[in-house]
Amino acid sequence: MYVVKSPLSDADLKTVSDALQGALVDLVDLSLVAKQIHWNVVGTRFRSVHLQLDEVVDTARTHSDTVAERASTLGVSPDGRAATVARSSGIGEVAGGWVKDADAVGTLVDALGAVITRMRKRVAATGDADPVSQDIFIGITADLEKHHWMFQAENG
Repeated sequence: MYVVKSPLSDADLKTVSDALQGALVDLVDLSLVAKQIHWNVVGTRFRSVHLQLDEVVDTARTHSDTVAERASTLGVSPDGRAATVARSSGIGEVAGGWVKDADAVGTLVDALGAVITRMRKRVAATGDADPVSQDIFIGITADLEKHHWMFQAENG
């Protein structure tokens, strides 16, 4: 059922909707991973890493809403359910329990790297199909790359 009809062709809409859904899943999972580590980080750099993790959570949540609303704008129902995220995310599973600060930083570097790699593919895939969505992916990628840089610098 389409409540909203997109001006995009069916082929372009398929490309863009796949990219938006993939981005939504990755961003929701990134926010969950960062929050999980945020609750469990320990070590001498606890406070700085703890606060830095919340910045990633805020970025991921803000962008996930933008992505979901873009999908809705194009007549595509976004799916951020836990089962969908667990099945489709490009981020590896994060271990439970306490996490040393250096390990927490390493985990975030890996998670951000995975999402950035997938986001750059979405930038490329949507250029011709929908420059508006591509612009959203470019902005998300820039923000995630900044976090990626800062976490890499954290472990020097």
